[in-house]
Amino acid sequence: PSALWWKRGGTRKRAWCNSHLRKAGTQIENIEEDFRDGLKLMLLLEVISGERLAKPERGKMRVHKISNVNKALDFIAGKGVKLVSIGAEEIVDGNAKMTLGMIWTIILRFAIQDISVEETSAKEGLLLWCQRKTAPYKNVNIQNFHISWKDGLGFCALIHRHRPELIDYGKLRKDDPMTNLNTAFDVAEKYLDIPKMLDAEDIVGTARPDEKAIMTYVSSFYHAFSGAQKAETAANRICKVLAVNQENEQLMEDYEKLASDLLEWIRRTIPWLENRMPENTMQAMQQKLEDFRDYRRLHKPPKVQEKCQLEINFNTLQTKLRLSNRPAFMPSEGKMVSDINNGWGNLEGAEKGYEEWLLNEIRRLERLDHLAEKFRQKAAIHEAWTEGKEKMLQKHDFETASLSEIKALLKKHEAFESDLAAHQDRVEQIAAIAQELNELDYYDSPSVNARCQRICDQWDALGALTQKRSEALQRTEKLLETIDQLYLEFAKRAAPFNNWMEGAMEDLQDTFIVHTIEEIQGLSTAHEQFKATLPDADKERQAILGIHNEIAKIVQTYHVNMAGTNPYTTINPQEVNAKWDKVRQLVPQRDQALIEEHARQQNNERLRRQFANQANVIGPWIQTKMEEIGRISMEMHGTLEDQLTHLRQYEKSIVNYKPKIDQLEGDHQLIQEALIFDNKHTNYTMEHIRVGWEQLLTTIARTINEIENQVLTRDAKGITQEQLNEYRASFNHFDRDHSGTLGAEEFKACLISLGFDIANDAQKRSGIMDAEDFKTCLISVGYNLGENEFSRIMSIVDPNRMGIVTFQGFIDFMSRETTDTDTADQVTASFKVLAGDKNYILADELLRELPPDQAEYCMARMAPYTGPDAVPGALDYMSFSTALYGESDL
Repeated sequence: PSALWWKRGGTRKRAWCNSHLRKAGTQIENIEEDFRDGLKLMLLLEVISGERLAKPERGKMRVHKISNVNKALDFIAGKGVKLVSIGAEEIVDGNAKMTLGMIWTIILRFAIQDISVEETSAKEGLLLWCQRKTAPYKNVNIQNFHISWKDGLGFCALIHRHRPELIDYGKLRKDDPMTNLNTAFDVAEKYLDIPKMLDAEDIVGTARPDEKAIMTYVSSFYHAFSGAQKAETAANRICKVLAVNQENEQLMEDYEKLASDLLEWIRRTIPWLENRMPENTMQAMQQKLEDFRDYRRLHKPPKVQEKCQLEINFNTLQTKLRLSNRPAFMPSEGKMVSDINNGWGNLEGAEKGYEEWLLNEIRRLERLDHLAEKFRQKAAIHEAWTEGKEKMLQKHDFETASLSEIKALLKKHEAFESDLAAHQDRVEQIAAIAQELNELDYYDSPSVNARCQRICDQWDALGALTQKRSEALQRTEKLLETIDQLYLEFAKRAAPFNNWMEGAMEDLQDTFIVHTIEEIQGLSTAHEQFKATLPDADKERQAILGIHNEIAKIVQTYHVNMAGTNPYTTINPQEVNAKWDKVRQLVPQRDQALIEEHARQQNNERLRRQFANQANVIGPWIQTKMEEIGRISMEMHGTLEDQLTHLRQYEKSIVNYKPKIDQLEGDHQLIQEALIFDNKHTNYTMEHIRVGWEQLLTTIARTINEIENQVLTRDAKGITQEQLNEYRASFNHFDRDHSGTLGAEEFKACLISLGFDIANDAQKRSGIMDAEDFKTCLISVGYNLGENEFSRIMSIVDPNRMGIVTFQGFIDFMSRETTDTDTADQVTASFKVLAGDKNYILADELLRELPPDQAEYCMARMAPYTGPDAVPGALDYMSFSTALYGESDL
């Protein structure tokens, strides 16, 4: 090497040594001379290594100098550096070549060898560091440590990357290397404490600058900026920790709000369910029952979902806190998951009690209406019977009556007493019904009680008047001599028999309301017992009629002059026979009514079981099919055609199931026509089945359509099955709720995972980021994508602005971004090839080059060509091509 090379090399190495010796308060002027005694050489090694060497010799003799240099060389060798042909005597003798070689060995070991980037060698690591730091800068391409640095932009880019305020990089020009190099060297020396180890003229004027010199100088930048890199790493770590804390705090706030809202809803709902204020009418109670069913069907299900989501959020938050070494989240007092579960349990307890109370109240009101009607009927019959009885008992006709008339009056009164006693049961029944209405809290109890009290008071008055008249007649009984025993016997036997017949007619005409087979069977048993008494009653009737026949026989035999009817009773044989015939007519009518009601209850039970048996099968079947369809569309087994075939088989099996739904609809119609309002054999209603069936049909049709569209997209865009699987996997990963759609934030995260760089609207939209760019992008924006760029993408995938992205929209966008599409110009060029480079095409050429159906399609839609070179039959394929892509009218 020339002396100039040695001179410049010595200058650079001296500058490098002085940059470190300056820290120890000393400098060197000449490397060969100043290092001869070994003292400054040992000091330099202590500064750059941070370690203490052996104690140096302070003598001026040659042996002392050799000892010091050997100590330095031994230290260097102890660091794993192999010294070749470098001895202490050459250094002490001032051998320039050996001294500079030793300094380069020290630089290589302590300034460059410690540089490590991604487990590469020192030189490769330093080069990789330079490439990464200068990658964003235009006109900078670092590939080595010689010609890549000649224009000076590499040095300026390193400084601007770490200290952008020191250099205005935008004003630098690639064609002005001297300015660039001097700017970098001056700024590095002034602001970064990096000495000028290089000369701009030397670098520009040399075809291949000295690699070692540039490596030494660049390593100074690496060490100078290593502290800034550590600070950047620390800042990134802090940002990451803060981001985790912010996310956790947001989850805590969301939990607190959701828990408060849910607890407040429970607090408002429980008093409503605990309200047991009964209504007076069936209509009002049925309205309450309908309100309760609306609550169960419309209001409660969303709250069930909120409760489930609350528990999921709580568990997710606790997991995130545990994974990030944060303390567990403790909700506010009264908002723990256990508190919410307790409140929910109280809600369900109140709900269950409320439903039972509603049904009991409806049954009670139904019973009350029946009892009230029965009370009115019996009261009306009794009041009709007692009408005029007080006036009759208050007569004084016995005072002027003859003896026979007195006896007749006495006997008639005795018959009335029998009749009065027979009516005692009816009065007791009326009082018992009134008492039951009071016990069941009938709303019109005051009027019932008032009417019952009037009947009882009247009954007591009749008893007193009867007793008073009886005593008066008995006082005059001594005046009576003739008693018509037969009339009296007729009256005594006819009166209770007549009362029995009236009671029988009343019972046979009594209305009944039943809801179960057991109730109607009880009524039928009572009726059969009544019919068993009819033969004895008929014997009694024959006996009563026999008495009347005996009277007629006596009158005819003894020519007794009978004026009027039986003086002891108003009952006559014709009335007895008429009422008996009425009883006989009512018995088969009652039989028929009981039979019809029994058949109706049996049919109702059959309808309940028939509906329940089918609903308990169809309901789970629909749910199972929904889950299977979801798995087919999400699991990506096989090709799209396999999935489509599988789904169409499912669709066919579902459509074949429709007759069972129709059959269930028919059974439901029969239940509605029979006025059946409850079914203890199933929890499914027809409304549940209809909603599930419609959702099943919609889901399978939508899923098949999505797969068909994916096939069309794949074939039209040339997307491979592997790409589709990758898109589906990414889509499914961010579809957290398995709804088949992505929200805006989920879609944004999905794009980032696929490498889309949309963090900066001003950057080129290449659609792809390498690992370093992606990392820098996420850190710089805090995981928030640019609004303008993201709005552009959302307008493509969500043209209806619904705030969600379907998988089909996602596929269309990905195919648009990753594949080429045909254009009108390409189609026009293709037609021009078929036409032999003419501006028009003939029908024969179309038929020769295209399939017949497509050729006919083109000929039917192509306009005649009207250019100057037109021939008969020429067709304009240019306007046809632009119309295919909507650029003109077809």
